[in-house]
Amino acid sequence: MSAASALVRGKVPKVRTRTRQLRPWYRNTSLMAGIIVTGLLVLVAVLAPLIAPHDPLAQDLLNARKGPSAAHWLGTDTLGRDIASRLIWGARVNLRIGFLAVLIPFAFGTIVGALAGYFGGWFDIVIMRIVDIFFSLPFYVIVIALVFVLGAGEASIYLAIALVSWVAYAKIVRGEVMVARQLDYVRGARLGGLPTWRVLLRHIGPNVLSQVIVYAMSDIVMDILAVVTLGYLGLGITPPTAEWGGMIVEGQTFITTNWLMATIPGLAVVVTSLGLSWLGDGLSDLLNPSRRK
Repeated sequence: MSAASALVRGKVPKVRTRTRQLRPWYRNTSLMAGIIVTGLLVLVAVLAPLIAPHDPLAQDLLNARKGPSAAHWLGTDTLGRDIASRLIWGARVNLRIGFLAVLIPFAFGTIVGALAGYFGGWFDIVIMRIVDIFFSLPFYVIVIALVFVLGAGEASIYLAIALVSWVAYAKIVRGEVMVARQLDYVRGARLGGLPTWRVLLRHIGPNVLSQVIVYAMSDIVMDILAVVTLGYLGLGITPPTAEWGGMIVEGQTFITTNWLMATIPGLAVVVTSLGLSWLGDGLSDLLNPSRRK
């Protein structure tokens, strides 16, 4: 059966349908760039024990602050540790914290926002007042203050970010749920006697989660920048663990004599932020039909 005859009879060839479904994502420049950059960074982080040329904690004081060489591709730091190895292991630490720190606020904020948007009433009023309070204060200032009170360390970073970040997810989901609950198919499901959890998960959830996933990409960038900022202030990961913020603060003193010590981890932060930003923009175009070209 030819394609023309198939169309006349009201049938669409399966191959052409699949091609049209696949075309938007693989021709999306931002999405592909984000997948490549972020994928390479994740691959480097996962394979850090195999591809790092040296132990990131091994000190060699006789070769401290040396420039690039065959033995040390990016030189050494103030304690003679290999910068390339610490950069690779730092990717593992920063990306792990960035991705894991999103999970708790993502889950908690989505649940709270869905309940507030669906039921409304006093619960919605209380949640929105809490959200307004958090949004009136700068994100990084609150995180730094909380980590300062809780003490430096990875656990404190997770807790501080979770206490602050959930409000953004709650606000996004609440707005989406308030719109979705007025749609005819949702009203029909409610009138049909379906339980609340089924309406939220089956009928509202799929239309809401796309916006939350897109926001999560930018939230990961904010979390990574927060970790770097905390490391720069001495409130992040405890030394001697390799971490980009700590590497920047160690190298800033020698920026004129050995600029690679501070510049390389700074560039790693920029590349990671760009990769995740491109991925978020691409997902936004893919999941939002109104923005597809």
